[in-house]
Amino acid sequence: MEHIKKKYEVVIVGGGLSGLCAAIASAREGAATALIHNRPVLGGNASSEIRMHICGADNHGHRANARETGILEEILLENRKRNPQNSYSVFDTILWEKAKFQEGLDLYLNTHMTDVVANEDKIEAVVAEQITTEKNFQIKGDIFIDATGDGTLAYLSGADYVVGRESRDTFNEPHAPEKGDNCTMGNTLLFKTIDMGHPVPFEKPFWANTYTEEDLNGREHGNSGFNYWWIELGGDELDVISDGEVIRDELLKAVYGVWDHIKNAGDHGAENYALDWVGFLPGKRESRRIIGDYILNEGDLANNTQFEDAVAYGGWPMDMHAVGGLRTRIEPTEYINVPDVYQIPYRSLYSKNITNLMIAGRAISTSHMAFGSTRVMGTCSVVGQAAGTAAAMAAKRGCYPKEIINNIKELQLKLLRDDAYIPGVVNNNPNNKARSAKITCSSYEESCECYNVTNGIARTVHNTFNCWISKPLDGKVQWIELSFDSPISADSIEIKFDSNLSKQLMLSMFKNGLEGQEKGIPKELVKDYEVNFMFKDNVVRTISISDNYLRFRKHELDNLKFDKVRINISRTNGDERARIFEISIF
Repeated sequence: MEHIKKKYEVVIVGGGLSGLCAAIASAREGAATALIHNRPVLGGNASSEIRMHICGADNHGHRANARETGILEEILLENRKRNPQNSYSVFDTILWEKAKFQEGLDLYLNTHMTDVVANEDKIEAVVAEQITTEKNFQIKGDIFIDATGDGTLAYLSGADYVVGRESRDTFNEPHAPEKGDNCTMGNTLLFKTIDMGHPVPFEKPFWANTYTEEDLNGREHGNSGFNYWWIELGGDELDVISDGEVIRDELLKAVYGVWDHIKNAGDHGAENYALDWVGFLPGKRESRRIIGDYILNEGDLANNTQFEDAVAYGGWPMDMHAVGGLRTRIEPTEYINVPDVYQIPYRSLYSKNITNLMIAGRAISTSHMAFGSTRVMGTCSVVGQAAGTAAAMAAKRGCYPKEIINNIKELQLKLLRDDAYIPGVVNNNPNNKARSAKITCSSYEESCECYNVTNGIARTVHNTFNCWISKPLDGKVQWIELSFDSPISADSIEIKFDSNLSKQLMLSMFKNGLEGQEKGIPKELVKDYEVNFMFKDNVVRTISISDNYLRFRKHELDNLKFDKVRINISRTNGDERARIFEISIF
């Protein structure tokens, strides 16, 4: 076996959506970054191996203007453009492309971490084996990010962690159990069916379970195209990590037993349906949670606690699954709604006792109750972007992640500039030259004036639009112009368009996941636009963009000198008005 040594500034273990977003953010921030993943495809629970749709703060579109932006939005809009057929294999390829061709990022697929080299309170390296090449790697790093989901890197390094449910009085959480225990949520195997157009028989395998209608009480199973997330086992006497293979086998028995019940035990509308795909890699919900300098809890979500070190947000309900899952006959989950989107503090994103370890994804520092909300992939993705950005900052400064708290405003402004969202935090970046401009436009709708593009909030919040919205195009060009009292020089202009953050973009293989979604690119997005830079009324540069499908566009200017810039918008992806949330010039 070939032994290879590598050295990076930031090393991320785990290539789910959170780890991927962390790796991209770190590399874009200029840090030499490695992403190590022990599967052949990226995406974790959202990959073709598991095929769970990406839930987030918008709560399946029920919370207006709450969809996650930043790197996740970029990925999902790319998927909308190139994968209208909703193929999970194509989505795998899009995720691979994002990592493989990101400058400054080295991707290690099929590479399983087998050991951690740690020196007291600091990680020196991880040891990993690439099973497809028989190569053994020792990968050193300055900052490490655990995005394994199970907190495996943290566990092996000696980080403090917890498993299970805290008692009600631990954090004064009204919905927590009276007594704490080691129980976690279980694992699920998903499956997909296909309408064959004619009756299709099904013969239950000898090893499959048998279920009655009473067994499945409270678990909707009348329509074979729906997402049976409630086929869930483990987390009670079966540990979701150490008993993972046993749980997988039991889940297979359950899947085929449920399908037998649907096909052969009464009329469930499935006469013409056949199994098309059954997963073999269970999707995990909960295992270890790593202890940081702050443990986010139910009260923070319910009361919308404001944190000075907020770097991400959530909004999914506290989705608390029944202990034992399918083995019980009680409701499979309890949804405890949170009143609004809530902040996630930076202090929950790094280990309390391992100095150079950060956490991304579902293993961040929360109570079990808060975890019921933060664990979903949309939230994990924005947490990953925050962790990756902070890790790169720490690596560049030669400091530990904990010390970045002293530069939290800088971190927040970096995230906002990169189209992340932090509720209650305004993008008042002093380096943004657009903030000093005089702003005019061809037209605007009431409450959607042109000066909104520099107010520092790049989405609609409650009843405040924060967007320039023009009058109808009607075949004409609508424009917005920024002029300066004296010439400026700039390296980039950055524009955040409207992609309708109240609508779902997620990939799903299930009928209930796709219902209500509009096909194609969000119609509100600007499609064709031109940016003209002027100096003393002469055009010195023009940038013309056709067929845009992204919300966030950054155009390099190479120290261009100008005193006026006008953005002409001639076409959208279907909406009758031009819309821009933010214009920044650096």
